[in-house]
Amino acid sequence: MVPSLIYSAQSTDVKQGTVSVPLSTGLIGSGNSTKTFYLDIPIGVTSSAIKSGTLKYSGNNSVVGAITLENGKIKLTLKGNEKDETFPVMGKDGAFEDSFISVPGNSIWRYADGRRWQINDYKDNQGINVSYNVNATDYSTPSETPPTRTVMTKSDPANPSVATWYRQDQTQVPYSSVVQSSIKLNPQALVGDKGTVSVKNGKFIITYTVPSAKKRPEEVSESFGKGGHAKGWLYYVTLPYYFDATAKVTSYSYAGTVNFDYNLPTEPTLIGTVTLNKPNPNPTKLGDKDEPVQISLMGQLQGYNDASNIDEWVFYAKEKDRNNTLKTKKESAKTFNVSTLFDFEIKKSSVTGEHFTQEYALTVLVRFKKPIVTKNGTITSLEQPLQISAGVYKNQPLVTFPPPPTEPAEPEGKPPIARISTARYIKAGDDMLVSGNASYDPDGYITDYAWSTSGAQGKIGNVPRGYVWYTREQVGETFPIALTVVDNDGQIGSTSTEVTVIEPKPAAIIGIEGILKQNRKTTLFNRSQSPTRFPLIASKTRVTITAVSGGTNADIKYSGTLSELESKDILFKKPGKYKASIYVENTLGYSDSDEITFDIVPDEAPYNYFTLPGVVYRSPDYGNKAVVSLDDISYSPDKDVVGWRLWEYRYDSNNDGSFEGEKWVIFSNENADRLNLELSEVGKYEVRLTVFEEFGQPTIDEFVTEADRKSTNSDGQKLSSRVVEVKNRAPEVDWSW
Repeated sequence: MVPSLIYSAQSTDVKQGTVSVPLSTGLIGSGNSTKTFYLDIPIGVTSSAIKSGTLKYSGNNSVVGAITLENGKIKLTLKGNEKDETFPVMGKDGAFEDSFISVPGNSIWRYADGRRWQINDYKDNQGINVSYNVNATDYSTPSETPPTRTVMTKSDPANPSVATWYRQDQTQVPYSSVVQSSIKLNPQALVGDKGTVSVKNGKFIITYTVPSAKKRPEEVSESFGKGGHAKGWLYYVTLPYYFDATAKVTSYSYAGTVNFDYNLPTEPTLIGTVTLNKPNPNPTKLGDKDEPVQISLMGQLQGYNDASNIDEWVFYAKEKDRNNTLKTKKESAKTFNVSTLFDFEIKKSSVTGEHFTQEYALTVLVRFKKPIVTKNGTITSLEQPLQISAGVYKNQPLVTFPPPPTEPAEPEGKPPIARISTARYIKAGDDMLVSGNASYDPDGYITDYAWSTSGAQGKIGNVPRGYVWYTREQVGETFPIALTVVDNDGQIGSTSTEVTVIEPKPAAIIGIEGILKQNRKTTLFNRSQSPTRFPLIASKTRVTITAVSGGTNADIKYSGTLSELESKDILFKKPGKYKASIYVENTLGYSDSDEITFDIVPDEAPYNYFTLPGVVYRSPDYGNKAVVSLDDISYSPDKDVVGWRLWEYRYDSNNDGSFEGEKWVIFSNENADRLNLELSEVGKYEVRLTVFEEFGQPTIDEFVTEADRKSTNSDGQKLSSRVVEVKNRAPEVDWSW
């Protein structure tokens, strides 16, 4: 933005910003040896405000390539710090909590006579199954329960390659990192039965007693003999187990910060923030009375430093589409940050269904006493519309609040306030920051965060903020996001919000920066954005820049082409109105266009004026010469630099009162703005000063010549103010004797 020259409300101060690289440790696999991060720019800073070339990484990783701005984020690729480790791991059946389950057993068959049993047994020393015929010990025919007997069975474990391998901290480890020779079976106690388990030749050998607690019917063989009371069962046990092993892995870690300089807003900018204090949780269960709603509304004025010109702050709040509920509050505070509270109610009588959501429309407005001139015109006020919703339910909520990540102690004190800050609409494929940083505890501090992001890709752990995204197939759908927070007293607070997925269209943005003046360097920027997972196709970016009036297309100078533009330095040879346009397209075929029109102002010539005395006298103190003192007060009206001064004089040699035909003599070309001219002859002299400018702002040297540098001489100055007369001083007479 170009700062206004009329009001001091504009500021060109530069500040330093910092964003942190998400701390990542223990990442494994060659795919993690380098990692690209897309870092969100801090709230209140735009990508266009970041000064080119100031992005710098601080940390122990090595940067791969350049740090750039891409789609409104800071793109940073780092090489991971390698660490070789050897540590114990466990092979589980999927999740860390899930052991493998084996259900080996023995066949126990009843003969046709109903009084004898065949009991199968496994001989581990021979590796074979044997059978015993045993008489029934009960007195019923057919016998209902086989005789009690200690038997043995075997079980083949799963292949270790199908296991999911974990460290003790539940971090997954790829099977390729597991040392094969270290893999061991780790059987656990039988579930619901007693017995012993050993491992032999890579198999489980289980000794237990039949009949066991569990059985299932089994078809007897033809050779056993069917008919009569013949019947078969498999009596089995339940054996949980997992694998133990040692893993050797190379892990990669990332950390650090990216620092940059950015320009503070150069024009007044209003930022509004709205949060819901009540109900807590949101939505909450409707009781036997109206549900109170409390909304906190804040306005922040940036890029402005004249607090005395703030007339008033005005806050509006109402139920959406119900003007009769409008509430207004005013603040006359001369400050740049003002907040207030609004109280509403959800009437129990208005909740006719199972669920009810009330939308609220809010506005923050700041008025100024004196108008402020901005690049887009004169403003007398700024306003920011906002919205938020509160909900209730009668029995079961639509939103399932996540349980607290740690079991809180006996709660005491005041409950915390959970707050979610995120976008109301998100383009499919774009990373969305979801933040609970604004959550707070009135009488303590937040200790834990738990998130529920149903339908979203990616998860947020027990941290205040994180990223999620939604797929293209979810366009048009609305998804809930819920947060539960726990404070240091064990109290719980919950809230929720909704996000709607919209089409992943790119946003074409073209901008120009620099001194918009003839023969000065300007820079054309492509700041177009597209969802992270559907980036712009550089080869399809089309940029044109044309003359509208004043100049011609031939007066537009730049090196190379405008294809695949990211930024381009451009110079305009003539003042006038020009237009730049851009077309972009992303990998899904969505496109967008943008154009800007801007004025290139003329390079003004310097103002030339100097002073000298009208009459000087020759003096014997200076070798019988006259000394003329000259002072230059020339300046550049458009803040260029006076780079060279040429001083000349000519003498009225025939004393006819005219300088026509007299020869100019150079007496200084050293850019002196104050000097003395020594003259010997009596008579009149005309002095001339020529002032040459240098560009006071950056230019592009290959497109400018000496003729492009403006100059003026003093011919426009009144002749009498440019002429000095040299005289002899009259003799002194002394009549005393």
